[in-house]
Amino acid sequence: MSRPELPAAAVDAPRTDDTHVDHAAASVAPVLTDGVVTLRAHDLGDVDALLEQCTDPEMLRFTTVPHGYTREMAVDRVAQVRADWQQPGADRSWAIAWTPEGGSPRYAGTIDLRPGESPATASLGFALHSAARGHGLMARAVRLVARLAFDTRPWGVPVTRLHWRAVVGNWGSRRVAWACGFTFHGSLPQTHVDPADRTGPALDAWHASLGPDDALAPGAPWVVPPVLDGDGIRLRPWRGDDGAALEPRDDDPQHWMPGRSVLSAATFATWLTVRRERMSLGQAVEWCVADASTDRALGSVVLFSRDGAIGDTAELGYQLNPGARGRGVATEAARLAVAYALRPAGDGGLGCGRLVAETAADNAASNRVLESAGFTVFGRERKVDRLADGSWGDGLHWELVPPTR
Repeated sequence: MSRPELPAAAVDAPRTDDTHVDHAAASVAPVLTDGVVTLRAHDLGDVDALLEQCTDPEMLRFTTVPHGYTREMAVDRVAQVRADWQQPGADRSWAIAWTPEGGSPRYAGTIDLRPGESPATASLGFALHSAARGHGLMARAVRLVARLAFDTRPWGVPVTRLHWRAVVGNWGSRRVAWACGFTFHGSLPQTHVDPADRTGPALDAWHASLGPDDALAPGAPWVVPPVLDGDGIRLRPWRGDDGAALEPRDDDPQHWMPGRSVLSAATFATWLTVRRERMSLGQAVEWCVADASTDRALGSVVLFSRDGAIGDTAELGYQLNPGARGRGVATEAARLAVAYALRPAGDGGLGCGRLVAETAADNAASNRVLESAGFTVFGRERKVDRLADGSWGDGLHWELVPPTR
């Protein structure tokens, strides 16, 4: 079977590995490599893998690739991205190639550099073939393209700000941006078309950006909570199906915990996304407190920072289902979390030198948990909590400083 020919505009031209040149007038994609991945012009040998990539469930879930993608569409796409290099203001696209251990060079995905609102800004789009995921390839590709964008003139002037966005929940894409040192700016509501329903409500999207002086490396650790086993309980990462185990908390006084932090089956999906976002920024270690026998979620315990990544000081928080209270679950969960926080980083802990906590003065059960964990009160705020009867309650500030500090 003969292979379709590319139009004349897409014929190969000599390649260069020099990224420190002016590419505004480049007619083909320059070859970029770090010795592990190679970015090159797309060719017809990529078509079959591109078709597989564009019909992959993850691609269809998170990107705007057309549903019902065909081989003919893949052929047209290869021709289009090659032709774009001859257009002064068009996207700049590369195929990503790599050589698996013991294998031969193969197509791994695509990466696009797209012009922004001005010639000095740009955005990235990228996607990996499923067979190439999990090897850190996309972060390498992003670094290569970012350096080209900042060091050369893709559209006549150097790029001074590189933008990234992804549908909230696209953790693979977010991890690439994190690995390359992007600064996260939060999420914007209803700013991305829903790939599953393009005429329906838009989806929320994460936004981040990168500057020419940024390090192209993570600015803070991406926290993955370790599993900690205790007496009758286990601290483990939360799962998406844990919300089904959460119990109503209607009888809890509202001033005991900010409403947005309360575990609830109705809001669990959003609650979990926010917690995972904070861990991706190094700002928290959030555990599910699970029954050691059944693995059923009983509540939450967290170590967190209110300002930036966790450093020398971390704050402890916890909450339980009503049915899990009164049998030492919170005390044991706090003990495990405190031990992890104070354990030296070289021994697998956080290496904190001080822990703090806040409670309502009338929350006797929570106060007993902190006392059992070795915390002492160092401050009392008067009239900080408005109570249900209209009166005001005090708040307590706690700290734990190891004797060796």
